[in-house]
Parts: sequence; structure tokens; C-alpha cells
Amino acid sequence: MAQSTPKWRSVCAAAVMLAASALPAAAQTPRAPVVVEVAASPDGPTINPNIFGQFAEHLGTGIYGGVWVGPDSPIPNVRGIRSDVVEALRAIKVPNVRWPGGCFADEYHWRDGVGPASERRHRLNASWGNVIEPNSFGTHEFMDFADQVGAEVFLSVNVGSGTVQEAADWLEYLTADQPTALAQERAANGHPEPYRIKYLGLGNENWGCGGAMSPEHYVEKMKQFAIYSRNLNRAQTGENAMQRVAVGWDSGNEDYTEAVMQAWKDRVWSWNIEGVSLHGYTIPNSWEAKGPSVGFGEDEYAKAIRATLKMEGWITTQTAIMDRYDPEKKLALFVDEWGLWADPMPGSNPSFLQQQNTMRDAVIAALNLNIFMRHADRVRGTNIAQMANVLQAMILTDGPQMVLTPTYHVYEMYVPFQGASLAASTFDAGAYTFEDISLPGVDAVAARDSEGRLWLSLVNVDPRSPRTFTTRVAGAGPGAVGRILTAPAVDSHNSFDRPTDVQPASLAVRVLNGEVTVDLPPLAVAVVQVR
Repeated sequence: MAQSTPKWRSVCAAAVMLAASALPAAAQTPRAPVVVEVAASPDGPTINPNIFGQFAEHLGTGIYGGVWVGPDSPIPNVRGIRSDVVEALRAIKVPNVRWPGGCFADEYHWRDGVGPASERRHRLNASWGNVIEPNSFGTHEFMDFADQVGAEVFLSVNVGSGTVQEAADWLEYLTADQPTALAQERAANGHPEPYRIKYLGLGNENWGCGGAMSPEHYVEKMKQFAIYSRNLNRAQTGENAMQRVAVGWDSGNEDYTEAVMQAWKDRVWSWNIEGVSLHGYTIPNSWEAKGPSVGFGEDEYAKAIRATLKMEGWITTQTAIMDRYDPEKKLALFVDEWGLWADPMPGSNPSFLQQQNTMRDAVIAALNLNIFMRHADRVRGTNIAQMANVLQAMILTDGPQMVLTPTYHVYEMYVPFQGASLAASTFDAGAYTFEDISLPGVDAVAARDSEGRLWLSLVNVDPRSPRTFTTRVAGAGPGAVGRILTAPAVDSHNSFDRPTDVQPASLAVRVLNGEVTVDLPPLAVAVVQVR
């Protein structure tokens, strides 16, 4: 697949120094302590582990180079899948991976990616740069990848350019546990046992790249796909049954969610869904000129934080729509595309969406994950865009080299929140102000795990002022420990030459009379465990 060389290393030292100089040491003035009150009981909803899901699309080097190198590659791999990437993803306990898209999903035809590799059909990837899609990474390769990572599968079927029959055949090929013709074909291709499909996306952005359909037209098509895209693996029952996710809101547009929920409420017995999606990206400036992903100063940082906090309103509005039709909250909200979208790295193929990942990305990841956890009663899955080499990535690769990003480190620090119970907490967020932009200065979330330990996420959004957090916790013991992710500049990042410039470190924690106190420097994300 003809692709341009990644540009992760292309930022000069002068740009980094310029960004750092935007935050003079004299401006680092202390603020009033932040007091976080954590309720003793009752515990809130469970934080679904799927809130920490990933997204891998056939886009740029996200798959080819980021995940797949082929079995003959000198890069260590298992059946063509990069071992270093798998190891890194296992460490953050990835709960699910959404594939094959994105916009690519609604031009993907699954039969192109099964059978002998030498016989697979080469197509143009019209969604992302008109580069050749060799289909070397197809159904079996993705299922192998998910199994190596230990993740559930979130499969997106082609509603835009595909047919109901095509989707039905794909599900039969994957899941049939009886000797149908398609199940026998799957066995001949190397997998006699049926696969497990936990989540099924019924299209992708069908209001846009997925066919530019009206809400009404999409709903009529969606109902057919919901009926005929059957999971035939009889072992998947009860809580393990496949969940179908319909296309919902596009950021600030409510029409799809309204139409889908109205149809669901009025449905007949023959179809059902279990979730509705929301796509919402952090765009610092405008779609036409989003702003750089590195080499920026506090102005671009403040604009990006302002943009990312829109997620709170999007989820609140979408939840209100869903609550009108589904007050019992049977359906889940899946924010299955989100993250910072900046301008492509200079010199890269603009269709490959390559961008650097900085301390700004880490703060954005923490703020969004905190929003999702606070809405855990309705938000039961999210997928950051994307897993490797694309947009706000966990991992960057260049040939045999791999580097973990600040966003990755936030996900690693947040692993204890997976499956924990949200604990009610209150605090005064104060203010962080830059020129005419005024934003909350801090953020916090508390949760209790199954062993009764309390976990705190504490974020100092302010890149100029340190903050002291005092959390009041009844029965707090002396064994509290903490970790912190911070950096000297808003655009500090890891590169192949300097892979550990931004990484977690130990954080001093003081416990006295039920109060847990930590001092956070400017621009910091911390996770504290209270025993």
C-alpha cells in the first residue's frame, strides 16, 4: 500500500522552545485549594469498561504499519500483527475495538478480505486519499488482532454502499455454529469455531460520508439491517448477546437521534437495537483550519479545551432525547468517535490525518473520560479516534519504531476506573482564564472498585498555576498512593528520539483526619488510590 512516511519527528526544537516560552515561570502563581467532597454512599452507576474502547479504521497508516506488518516482516509479529502494539494495548486492558471504520466501513465489502491473501481484491480507498487498499488485513486478521489484544469486537456493517444480504452473510460467516455453507467456508479459511461479535454498528455517519441520508431514510434501512444481521452463535445469550448500535447524533445535530428513538419506541416485535451513537470531535478553530497539533502556545491550548468541553452539552442533550423515549435507560449511548482533530502534520499526506500527540491531548483525554464516567448511567461505550497513527492516537509507529503518546498514558493510569462504581463528588472548579476565554480550572471524578478502594481522577487544566487538591473521604487510611502525568509545555510530546519526555511519575499523597491532599503542578493529570 503506497503511503507517505510518518512525520512524527518533523517538529524542530525551536518550535518546542517557542511553546514553552509562552508560559513564563513568573505566571505560575498558586490558587486557592480545591476541596473535593466525596459522598460515603450510595455508590453510583457502574463505569462500563467499554467507555475506554478503541477505534481502528483503514485510514493512512492506522492499520498498515500501525497494526499490520505482514507475517514476513522483520518487525516482530504474530501472524502479521505487530507484537509491540499488541503488548501496549494489552497493558491498558482495551475492552473493545471498532473496525473497519469510520467512513471506510460504508465502502467496505467483506468478501474482498477473506480467502488466500494472493487472491484478495485490491481497491481504491476512496474515503481516505484514493490509495490502494490491498485487503491484506481482513476479517480473520482483525478477529485475530482482537483476540491477541483481549478485546471484544465492535463491527461496523456497510449500510451506505452495501446491502442487507451482504451484512447478513457476513454475520453468518462469522457466527454460524452449524454447518451452513458460509460456516464451512469460514472453517476452510482457518477458523472452524464461530466468532464472538459483541457490538454491531448499523452503519456509520449515514448523515454524511455513509450516504448523506435523511433521518427517515436511514431509519427505514436501519430496521432492515437490525432484523437480518443476525448473530448465529448460540453461545452468545443474555448479557453476552450481541448489541446493535444505530447511528445517532452528529455533534450539535439532533435529528438522527430523534428519528431513531421515535422508531425504537414505536417498533414492532421483529427488530430491536441496544444503543445509539454520538460522534463529536474537538476542533480547536474551524473545520477548514483546525490548528497545529504541535508547536503551538497557550492560545491554541485554551481554544482546544473550550472546544472539548462541548462534549458535556452534547451528551446532556442527547441523553434528554433518549430519556423521553427510554426513561428506563435500556439503550446505551455509544460515543464511538471522539477526540482532538488538528491539521495534518506538514509534509504528510493530508488524507492520512497524521498529527502529533501532546500534553494538551492528555488533558483533553482526561476531561472527556471524566465526562463519560459522570454520565455512566447512559454512556456505556466510547471509542477514541484513533488507536494508532491517526488523529488522537494511543501509539505512533515508524517502521520498527513505536512510541507511546501522552493520551496512551492517561488510558493506562485510568485502568482502575474500568468496572468501578461512580461515587458522587462535588468541588468548586474555579476558573482558568486566557484572554477572553474563561474555563473551569480543574476537574475531578471519584469511583470505588470492587475491593472498596477509592480512586480519584484529578486534573489541573490551568497551564500556569499549580493547584492543591484536598479530598475529604470518610475512613481514608494512610496507604494512599498517586501517579501524575505532567509536562513543562502545552505541546510537550514524545518522539522516537525522546520517547519518555511525557510519562507518568509517582505523586506524593498526604492523608490526615480523613483528608487526602496532593499538590499538582500546572498542566497535570493525576490518579490517586485511597485505601
